[in-house]
Amino acid sequence: MFKVGDLAVYPAHGVGVIESIEQREIHGNNQKFYVMRILDNGMTIMIPTDNVESVGLRNVIDPEEVPKIYEILQERDFQIPNQSWNRRYREYTQKIKKGSAYEVAEVLRDLVLLKSDKTLSFGERKMLDLARNLLVKEISIACKTDEKVVEQEIYRLFEM
Repeated sequence: MFKVGDLAVYPAHGVGVIESIEQREIHGNNQKFYVMRILDNGMTIMIPTDNVESVGLRNVIDPEEVPKIYEILQERDFQIPNQSWNRRYREYTQKIKKGSAYEVAEVLRDLVLLKSDKTLSFGERKMLDLARNLLVKEISIACKTDEKVVEQEIYRLFEM
């Protein structure tokens, strides 16, 4: 259960704040909704309180989880599947939609390493930016650190 003022992560959109909890009548049924404003772009999302788990709404990671994310970003002992860009894109989209910070970190790592090897498609470049933005925002909020500092830390992890 979230309260007004809580920060939460909505998959593929990022960190937002619960601005209100409202009751609405939908098809004759009264439903309770979280009204959430995404911090990055100001978009407002209404999430039925009954569907929180199915949509993947979750708390911002704890600062203790950040080292695990950095470990994932530093991992180099893995193989990026040799598949077409659109298959990779679909796979990465699924990971981002799940909303796990760890899976977003995997997408970011894979795309940064892939970029050093070949030219990314337009969709992959957008996905790289999305994964980086989602991760930077969440880590900066979790650690109460400036986003630029977090972004620099992440860039340092990829220096080879």
